[in-house]
Amino acid sequence: MSGRLGIDFGTSNSVVATWDERAGQARTVAMPELGVDRRLDGPDRLGGQGGAEVMHVVPSLLHVAGPRTTWYGGQVVRRGLYEHPLTFRWMKRYVSQRAAPVGRRLPDGRRMTPVEAAEDFLVRLVQDAAVEAGGGLDEEVAFSVPVESFEHYDAWLRGVAETAGVRRFRLIDEASAAALGYGARIQPGDVYLVFDFGGGTLDVSVVRIEEESASPIGGAGGGRRCRVLGKRGADVGGASIDGWLFAEVLRRGRRSSSDEDVRRMSAELLVRCEAAKEALSTARSAEISAQDPETGRVLDAEVTRDELEELLDAQGLYTDVERVIGSALGKARDKGFDEDSVKQVLLVGGSSLIPSVRTQVRRRFGRDRVAMSRPLDVVAAGAAAFVAGVDFYDHIQHDYAVRHVNATTGAYEYRTVVEAGTSYPTRDTVTTLTVKATFDGQHELGLAIFELSEPAARSGGDAPVELMFDGAGAARLVPADAHEQRERTHFWMNADAPTFLVADPPGRRGEDRFTVEFHVDDGKRLLVTARDLRTGRLVHHRTPVVRLT
Repeated sequence: MSGRLGIDFGTSNSVVATWDERAGQARTVAMPELGVDRRLDGPDRLGGQGGAEVMHVVPSLLHVAGPRTTWYGGQVVRRGLYEHPLTFRWMKRYVSQRAAPVGRRLPDGRRMTPVEAAEDFLVRLVQDAAVEAGGGLDEEVAFSVPVESFEHYDAWLRGVAETAGVRRFRLIDEASAAALGYGARIQPGDVYLVFDFGGGTLDVSVVRIEEESASPIGGAGGGRRCRVLGKRGADVGGASIDGWLFAEVLRRGRRSSSDEDVRRMSAELLVRCEAAKEALSTARSAEISAQDPETGRVLDAEVTRDELEELLDAQGLYTDVERVIGSALGKARDKGFDEDSVKQVLLVGGSSLIPSVRTQVRRRFGRDRVAMSRPLDVVAAGAAAFVAGVDFYDHIQHDYAVRHVNATTGAYEYRTVVEAGTSYPTRDTVTTLTVKATFDGQHELGLAIFELSEPAARSGGDAPVELMFDGAGAARLVPADAHEQRERTHFWMNADAPTFLVADPPGRRGEDRFTVEFHVDDGKRLLVTARDLRTGRLVHHRTPVVRLT
């Protein structure tokens, strides 16, 4: 086995796969040091095959034991450190959301943030994976990225790749990777809905599998392509459910996450909530119990599956599921593919194992159309297929807009220049704008370009809260900051260089000074062509300004 790695960095688990050119398929890579084996039982797999299958996964965990000792993934689990306050988990959520929590104090006095821990974890994972796969880092590597991630996530991955010593890499969104991961089992020409419900996000993608005979894969014949018809994502996942259970246990015990004894047992309590959630996929009830290590006081609660489902309903999960599915199908419908066109629904991600979620999806599409196969490793397998040459036709995933000030209200407004769903590369101009000078003598003009994501509106009635870890590693429930939530959905792409139009001679207030045309190239870069209206000079011709996602 050699090279062509596909890496899926997940909120709860990460998976590595490599492309086997002889077999024409991806295989997951066993990681003896960092990995664990997960047994998937039951008949919920594509084609109705029963029995059990072993998945090679790496728990997304990092524990700092000392100045020169750090444990990763399965090492943390095997040493019984999962509940330890210095064990980092949910790291991907902090990276995806650009959250800036207080760093945890390490044994040597340093502080480490979850984002720094995520980089350390992923660098180690990449380097070990290259050794286990036998190809080193000379071959190209593919990383999966969430559908609703911002450009900063891509940039973060680029930094990780550079630190790890990866020479060449590509990025593929998780939904498209999942579709490609099922490629050995699906037929060209069919439409599929990929329902990816993992630890951090819910992503739904409607795709059409196509065959491109002119693109051989490893000399083995025609290569398959996946055309994305519609996508939608929401910031809700298994970690969200763990947080809701955590809050429910505190509510029943009339306790607060800020109570001193609760802070001491919060890490253990959160682990017990996660275990209860997983147990309720097969059991009718589960016990949640945590003990204060200093006083011995116990905080416990019994939760039934019915009570969990009521909690999910109260938090608006089922409404979110229906909304996300409906939005993705609506975008596909705009391209001429209605719901009846969907041949099969492919469930991906550990949270799709929740019985009530599976029931909801099956009721929507019919039992015969909903199938599950390899939900834990299919994204990594698809990423490996992608980097090996199994390609797809994709589109821009977010709206991109120019920010301007409303002359009447003085408030910021946004003018869309590239809409989500735009295919790339673009042949024609996607948008043309006129840029005015705002004051006499203005020499530098520009455009503040923002990446917009639909807000992850919660359907529950309670005020939004988030589960965060403080500097001591204790889990706390804190109100969601409105400004921070807005920043998560409005990301300033070119904040470091917004003024790229030079007026010579300087502009006059209110003068129409530049026309700007926008294109997108095959690397998803936003290109600008600008002409000075006073002098007639072409000051930019298809100049890249930002990279889109």
